[in-house]
Amino acid sequence: MSKTRFELKMVSFEELGLNMSLVRAVKEIGMDSPFPIQEYCIPLILKGKDVIGQAHTGTGKTAAFSLPLINRIRSKGPIQALIIVPTRELAMQVTTEIKKFSKYMGTRCLAIYGGQGINIQKEHLRRGVQIIVATPGRLIDHLKQGTIQLEDVNYVVLDEADRMLDMGFIDDIKFILFYVNERRQTCLFSATMPVEILRLSREYMKDPEQIRLNEAEISLETIDQSYLIVEEREKFKHLCNFIKNREKGQQTIVFVATKQRTQRIADELNKQGFRVITIHGDLSQRQRDYSMHRFKNGSEDILVATDIAARGIDVPAVGNIINYDIPEDPLIYFHRIGRTARAGGSGKAISLVSSSRYEDFSRILKRTELPIKRLNDEIGIEVPTLYVNRNRVNRQRSFNYNGQSRRFGFTRGVNRGRYNYGRQYNNSHYRRG
Repeated sequence: MSKTRFELKMVSFEELGLNMSLVRAVKEIGMDSPFPIQEYCIPLILKGKDVIGQAHTGTGKTAAFSLPLINRIRSKGPIQALIIVPTRELAMQVTTEIKKFSKYMGTRCLAIYGGQGINIQKEHLRRGVQIIVATPGRLIDHLKQGTIQLEDVNYVVLDEADRMLDMGFIDDIKFILFYVNERRQTCLFSATMPVEILRLSREYMKDPEQIRLNEAEISLETIDQSYLIVEEREKFKHLCNFIKNREKGQQTIVFVATKQRTQRIADELNKQGFRVITIHGDLSQRQRDYSMHRFKNGSEDILVATDIAARGIDVPAVGNIINYDIPEDPLIYFHRIGRTARAGGSGKAISLVSSSRYEDFSRILKRTELPIKRLNDEIGIEVPTLYVNRNRVNRQRSFNYNGQSRRFGFTRGVNRGRYNYGRQYNNSHYRRG
């Protein structure tokens, strides 16, 4: 497995070797020059190389793998390319992008996901498609019913591979790849690169080239990042204040830890007169589609969501990200704020840090090269003195619970401490948000 590093050459899409019909479609949707992940990956994929691409959300990964695939496959014939994604929303988003790119190529693409009637999908399959964008569960349903055959698939892409791993899809992916011929070209794209993903690549990829753009720097210069240290009971009041003071016309995504908290925060915001919509795992597909439609067209300008449910949301008007709950994994923080400043734009990311979560946020502060501004002094909010004492105590004392180190002083539930919060974070319902 080789790792490829380049210097930016500022090339054009024509110079990458793409078909001129593809270049024409790309230019019409406003893509004048390739982003780094596209510049690096497209030539390798066109050459038939297996590729591992790692880059932040919002940096053009979809075009990086879909443009060369469209370039290489026949515009008519059986299914030749398979793109596996973790969520319904991402399946629909990727399919929409591919249809835009394929405008002058005649290639047909279909999204396969649960929550939509399977007979509707079967009808589209009978008409003939060349590219499938699928979630693992529904794709396996089609494979078992014999309505999808993968023997002619020469190109496989695993998109958001880290999230599929988190959601427990690893065995499903292995099951699916069993049906695809071993001569295929395989590409894997992910915002993070945990050991399990690299292990999967060694098993199913042939000497892949690694394009890892965000190893050294985990930050986005176009995002104004800040945080406010407050007690848990004060967070909602400050959430309302930040929303009221945002720039006119900018939409906001509020990230929370669990599905239950998602609905509770949304209900409270609605009571305050805000226009709010939710996305979480307990919603039906029709409800999720309805929520996204209203958010995208601006009918509702605040989206309250869990991490997994919001993965793949691409709404250019999102100017504000508010972290109501701080994630334990620093990389999830960067995935969240990547929902704003899409495709070179700018945005704001504000984190409400309760005293019990400051230790988690301190890990985020250590991972970024750009400063994250503390707002307490600027807006006249006193820093809770308790957070210093709590973190000092918790660094010194711990106990073992089911083989995992836990901190004393954090055993009072999700709103006041870390013990129960940790349990909810690892709960399968939360992880499938």
